[in-house]
Amino acid sequence: MSDDDWEYERPEYAVPAEDEAEDRAEAQVPPAEAAAPDVTAAVPAQRTERKTPLPAPRGKSAEPAIAGLDDATWQLSTDMAPLPPLRQCLEAILLVVEEPVADVVLAQITERPRDEVAQTLRELSAEYTEQQRGFDLRQVAGGWRLYTRASCAPLVEKFVLDGQQAKLSQPALETLAVVAYRQPVSRSRISAVRGVNCDGVMRTLLTRGLIEEAGTDVDSGAILYRTTSLFLEKMGMQSLEELPELAPLLPSVESMEEAETLA
Repeated sequence: MSDDDWEYERPEYAVPAEDEAEDRAEAQVPPAEAAAPDVTAAVPAQRTERKTPLPAPRGKSAEPAIAGLDDATWQLSTDMAPLPPLRQCLEAILLVVEEPVADVVLAQITERPRDEVAQTLRELSAEYTEQQRGFDLRQVAGGWRLYTRASCAPLVEKFVLDGQQAKLSQPALETLAVVAYRQPVSRSRISAVRGVNCDGVMRTLLTRGLIEEAGTDVDSGAILYRTTSLFLEKMGMQSLEELPELAPLLPSVESMEEAETLA
């Protein structure tokens, strides 16, 4: 038997697949190479700018419409708020004016055309007359103003006169007595006698027509006050000489000046 005729028994094992071959190759790599760290993984990623808005502090909730607005922006947005209808604006202004106001002024305030303002004023005047309101819108002296309707004038006069006939308060009577006995006298001296500020009471007496201005003090320049003829009429006297003696109950001029100096 020749060598060519000799048959060797082939071992029974399967040819390794490609994946298994790769695994063996990796297993044969030296430990130093296998444990080499990944350099790219160690490099930190670049920080990106936060674009998500921070949450609002607890306990301080903001309205959605004004969240993120500062005070100046909020004030600007308030100033830019739309105005009410023109009719409402004109009525609100006319309620507080003390003299006729021209339509050109109203147009500037309401930021509307002058022709539109004038037309609206005429419409309001006609509407008040048609509805017989207690007031009337009139155009006088180059301007517009609300007036009491003529049919209601007696009631208004009665209301005003009843207010004038109301009794004076105790502070007003005391102040009037000081003016009557020390006239002409300044407000500071009246306050020194009473020991309290008398500005409000003096305005009441002036409105009632019981006292009036009587020039100014030579030294201080303060306004002096005296009683009027209406005071004599209300008191039933012909002159101030008929006033009863009240000197013992009032301080002297010297004591009042001393009180002013201490004040």
